Amino acid sequence: MRFNPPLEEGRLIRRYKRFLTDIETVTGELLTIHCPNTGSMLNCMVEGGQVWFSRSTDPKRKLPGTWEIAETPQGRLACVNTARANQLVEEALLAGVITELNGFTALKREVPYGQEKSRIDFRLDYPQGAAFVEVKSVTLGFDGTSVAAFPDAVTQRGAKHLRELAHLARDGVRAVQLYCVNLSGVDAVRPAVEIDAGYAAALREAKAAGVEVLAYGVRVTPEEIYIERRLEVLLGD
Repeated sequence: MRFNPPLEEGRLIRRYKRFLTDIETVTGELLTIHCPNTGSMLNCMVEGGQVWFSRSTDPKRKLPGTWEIAETPQGRLACVNTARANQLVEEALLAGVITELNGFTALKREVPYGQEKSRIDFRLDYPQGAAFVEVKSVTLGFDGTSVAAFPDAVTQRGAKHLRELAHLARDGVRAVQLYCVNLSGVDAVRPAVEIDAGYAAALREAKAAGVEVLAYGVRVTPEEIYIERRLEVLLGD
């Protein structure tokens, strides 16, 4: 996925009210732009750090741009626009990059399913049946380690999705939890038990029920981002 038009660069002043971000561009322009990330963005941003944003020319938009990439306190790059994860996964699925899921004959997005009235990110149809794929964007990294973690805040919704996947797996339906790791310099991902022990337990239970747990790392640059390689998943079992 290439950014077109190219991203613009700036410096982070602050993020506040969850969806608002103040930045200063390289030309000295002060802007308030949209932060498309509902998480805590823990260890994912630093005041004064570099940011890259896409500028909108839509006169109906209240804010002139969207925050796309952040420099982290560890000096990594993180794609903080969580909407990009599903776009990247779809691109990778169609290109055959996620080899475990190759061979599907149809791809559908946002399909209703489950006992708790959820929507699955992707339903892939195969000659032998369907696979349901839930995608999560990972941006939480730490000093001194190449292991990222999810989530960066307590997520009851994430635990619900794991329960839904576990129900499918127990019924003999292929169910996949896919972590899209939008952070450079990462080799593995784990559940952030220190942040949300309930989610970590739900992930282990889902795995035991037969849910496939995959992680793929994204190459992040200000010019383009794309899913690059499979990463190890560390469940602590």
